[in-house]
Amino acid sequence: MGKHMRWAALAFGAAMATAGMDPARAQDAAAPPDGGPSLVNPGPKASPAQKARYKANRARRRVIREGRSFAGASSAAATSIAQGATAAPPSLPPGTVDLGHGVTAILNYTGEFATNPSGGRRQGSDYAGQVFFGLDADLGRLAGIEGGSVHTIVTQRHGRAISSDFIGNTTSVQEIQGGGQTAHLTALSYEQKLFDNRLDIEFGRVLANPNFLASPFYCNFQNNGICGAPKGAFKMTNITWWPIATWGAHAKAWVTDKVFMHAGVYEVNPRDQQADQNGIDWSTRGATGVVVPVEVGYSTNFGNDPLPRNYGIGAIIDQSDYKDPVQDVRRGSYLISGLDPLTRFGRSAVYARFDQMVWRPDPTGVQGLTLFGAFLAATGGRQFEDYFLNGGAVLTGTFAGRPYDTLGFGFALEHFSPLGLANLRAARTAVGLGRNVASTQTILEVSYGIQVTPAIRLMPNLQYVINPQLQERFFAQPKRVPDAFVIGAKLSVDLFTLAGFAKGPGSL
Repeated sequence: MGKHMRWAALAFGAAMATAGMDPARAQDAAAPPDGGPSLVNPGPKASPAQKARYKANRARRRVIREGRSFAGASSAAATSIAQGATAAPPSLPPGTVDLGHGVTAILNYTGEFATNPSGGRRQGSDYAGQVFFGLDADLGRLAGIEGGSVHTIVTQRHGRAISSDFIGNTTSVQEIQGGGQTAHLTALSYEQKLFDNRLDIEFGRVLANPNFLASPFYCNFQNNGICGAPKGAFKMTNITWWPIATWGAHAKAWVTDKVFMHAGVYEVNPRDQQADQNGIDWSTRGATGVVVPVEVGYSTNFGNDPLPRNYGIGAIIDQSDYKDPVQDVRRGSYLISGLDPLTRFGRSAVYARFDQMVWRPDPTGVQGLTLFGAFLAATGGRQFEDYFLNGGAVLTGTFAGRPYDTLGFGFALEHFSPLGLANLRAARTAVGLGRNVASTQTILEVSYGIQVTPAIRLMPNLQYVINPQLQERFFAQPKRVPDAFVIGAKLSVDLFTLAGFAKGPGSL
């Protein structure tokens, strides 16, 4: 994935991840064109022109730091940034309002509609939405704390999911639904950048998956097998997910301008994931352990690579309680007995992921074709799912005069372990049903993102769910559930841009 995630990148899945190292730092490292003092430190003998260039560079770095803060919002602004807005002249990111003294804000709305005209348990339609508000304070400008910042996110989710109501499958075709359909304090954290931005530390009420498993290209899709983060991570471990934050911290160190190491530790607290929680109870009551993600990677951006790329390999070490995929508290099958699953402790997974631009028709533009993919495998504990795979391609700039439109194709495949399949087969046999259970569930999606106005983005999409893996409450479905064809649409609105307070993609 690449560079460290900004606090507001969480909603979208870290849309700035594609840029790798801070573009300002990459340019700082280069020798000045006139052979004079470095732009990082002009020195006491610098000329007035060199000092002015240094001052402008610091301002540009500050703007970029602020911009990445909101990069991941699931919105038209985020999409523009994901397409490479960091390569543009210094300015606030699309959709962002400068409140002065280093304080910036963003407000956007995302809505997702889906209907299944065929397949699934039955036919129907659902709509889900999310309001996102972010407030970012650059403490360098506000209080003289260079490299320090405070990030706050509040979300409000509402609506229903067609996967639960009509299809019955376990991976939603509307990623915005879930995690508590209520107002939520989604993040409140302090971030400190050190050593000329080569070390980035963040702690507070934070989330793990956007920092370690997101890509700016994932949310060019609507299904939850791709958008947000590879879904398998949440079935193999207790890694925390949007919009539910817990206590945690992570640190990212840039060994070079392209190579990084990243590690974090996050509280696992099932109580925080209850539907009636709003994120303001910060006690550790109910915590069952921690999850520790670690990663090493290679990441570039438009400032240091004509075809930006992000590669990472990592592991998720889950030192917390989890539910056994087969056994109940009496060591029988919980699907048959109806008793609570047996509680176990400790499991793990490994992963590899990438996104790589492979075609860029204009070396000065951000349009082009990018491929992406991720693979996760369970490596410890008793797992219901043993591996997960997703991948696809996103074309940015589809036709002449449509530089911000995108065309995407993606898939997500979940493979169920022999342990999980044996449990399902035994449960179906116990109620007199056949033992035929598919070992995989796959979602295919094709989408087209339309930048309707600088404030509004509409993304119609078609999805096809192969072998819908039923939720536990439907496991005794007497007949095989047919593959589901889904028609969807995602609407993203940057509200400050719509009101004329900010600029968006294509603004004059």
